[in-house]
Amino acid sequence: MTKWGKALFALVCLAVAVSSFAQTTGLKTNLLYDATATFNVGAEVAIGHHYSVDVSGNYNPWTWKDNTKWKHWLVQPELRYWTCSPFAGHFFGLHAIVGQFNIGNIDIGLKIPGTDFSNLKDHRYQGWAAGAGVAYGYALPLARHWNIEFEIGAGAIYTKADSFECDVCSRPTAQNIKKLRPMLTKAAISIVYLF
Repeated sequence: MTKWGKALFALVCLAVAVSSFAQTTGLKTNLLYDATATFNVGAEVAIGHHYSVDVSGNYNPWTWKDNTKWKHWLVQPELRYWTCSPFAGHFFGLHAIVGQFNIGNIDIGLKIPGTDFSNLKDHRYQGWAAGAGVAYGYALPLARHWNIEFEIGAGAIYTKADSFECDVCSRPTAQNIKKLRPMLTKAAISIVYLF
């Protein structure tokens, strides 16, 4: 990097640090989860000049018409490394995931690397999941106490579930289905309030 490039990088880091007003705690909600009617809340605490710990929790209790389900709860802790200072600018994360799900009778036909959601049209899956991943994100200060945060992550998820046919949904058609698959582990556009 050239001398001017280093100076520009230092100036950007300084501007981002000043604009964050040295807050040490944030509360957040992920708008992508909100769009799926999933209750979610996250909290983040700075633990140094470049590190923070983020924990989010998500809960969806809904069963819609025709026994359509996207029920789940999920907890996702994450250690973040910020390139400038916590709550502003670029960050890299290492996260874990644990939760339970009861999902099925959904016709979305979506295929994401590692997961084929088209199976959810005729089947319901009930079980638990655990995994880990890495993430990249960017926090953009909007005002003294408000940020918008963008994050994407990938990793591996281990699931253990029972499968049910949706027209019956009472007797398992397969039990103890175990899978370890690489997949998208985090996607977030969050509104953050800083203290």
